Amino acid sequence: MQSSPTRTIVETLTRAIVEHRLQPGTKLAEQKLADHFGVSRTLVRQALFQLVQKHLVRMEPARGAFVAAPTVEEARQVFQVRRLLEAEVVREFIRKVTPARLKALREHIAQEKAAMGREDASERQQLLGDFHVRIAELADNTVLAQILRDLVSRSSLITLMYQRDSFAAHSQEEHVELVKALAAKDEKRAVRLMEEHLLHVEESLAFDRPVPTHDIAVALA
Repeated sequence: MQSSPTRTIVETLTRAIVEHRLQPGTKLAEQKLADHFGVSRTLVRQALFQLVQKHLVRMEPARGAFVAAPTVEEARQVFQVRRLLEAEVVREFIRKVTPARLKALREHIAQEKAAMGREDASERQQLLGDFHVRIAELADNTVLAQILRDLVSRSSLITLMYQRDSFAAHSQEEHVELVKALAAKDEKRAVRLMEEHLLHVEESLAFDRPVPTHDIAVALA
């Protein structure tokens, strides 16, 4: 069974990466992490290995661990897979739709809209990504939800590296239209909206954008 300290490290680093506090390419020094979390380097190493499996961290021989920096080709592949999977998530949600499940999605949409008016970009990014996982969870498909959670985490790295800053509001508006189609049980329209939405996200990526780096101590403070 996974130890609690290891799980804490994995969850904390995942949040820091997804919320854009840890930038792609940031070195994850084992000793710094061990000191920060008050644990041994062995536990830190276990946590980093799990993050490697999630494609959020890469290990380089003789250099150590770094926050992953997805390539352009990997970015395109991630969104291609998401379009395939999330079309099926939409179909499954519609088959199981209930007023309570629609209410939960609308509440999430309200949180997104409220976040648009605040300055916390990491909160907006987190909510926009969680929307997609939430649909799978509400469709009662735990396997798809877990796969999507990992893909959304990777997508967060990709959008951090490449996305234009002005796209978040447009993305939130598309979520609103998608929920309307789900509520109407219009499967054809809902699938089309999801596919178009993910295509728009991919098209918003500026692959020539320079990537900044942050110090780990600042990101985890």
